[in-house]
Amino acid sequence: MRVAVAGGTGLLGRHVVAALGEADHEAVVLSRGTGVDLVAGTGLGDALAGVEVIVDVTDLKTASRKASAAFFTSVGRNLLAAGQRAGARHYIALSIVGSDKINLGYYEGKRRQEELALSGLLPGTVLRSAQFHEFPSQILGQIPGPVAAVPKMRMQPIAAREVADALVAQVGKEPAGLLPELAGPRPESLVELARLFVRTTGMHKRVVPIRWPGAAGKAWAEGAAIPVGPGPRGHQTFAQWLSEFISRQRLGA
Repeated sequence: MRVAVAGGTGLLGRHVVAALGEADHEAVVLSRGTGVDLVAGTGLGDALAGVEVIVDVTDLKTASRKASAAFFTSVGRNLLAAGQRAGARHYIALSIVGSDKINLGYYEGKRRQEELALSGLLPGTVLRSAQFHEFPSQILGQIPGPVAAVPKMRMQPIAAREVADALVAQVGKEPAGLLPELAGPRPESLVELARLFVRTTGMHKRVVPIRWPGAAGKAWAEGAAIPVGPGPRGHQTFAQWLSEFISRQRLGA
């Protein structure tokens, strides 16, 4: 099956492309490198020729409500409209656990994306995933200097590859609307995971816990990023992922 992957060059997108290949699907990467501008919508007509399913794992690193809403709205509308014209039968979008509970700028964009995916322009499926195991290191990497103020947050991180496998498993299925939320094997503390990453990698930073202000900080601290109901769970723990990460660093991979 010919499957388009929007965001196919990103952290998760690369895993999705690999998983599609292992499942004998043909992956079509939608990116500027392949002549597609997802925000402007240019290049989509040719790229989606013969595509049956669109997997949207696009992402934007921003805390701005306006920027997040504009990005995910534009990308979603363009993919759905172009997919409809191309005769695609299924749009699969990745969202985030807590999108309906956490009122931060980034989450506003994910809510817009979910609404579009379930609007009926194309039959749609939405999978909300917990943060990836890379999340603590990404937070640390964004904070310069020897002290890192890390938000108090309960989370249930999951391996990106396991999320990719879950998305690809939906490719051959009928559109299912909003799926049960996907998370890792157990709840964790972002602060403790950041400290473990620092200790294990030898990073010269001191992790200082902070309470993120407002209702969003309260929601994070109380576990709004952890699924409430039953749903699929990944197998790889953060500690196992970290061990693999260290091994790859030593090998220069």
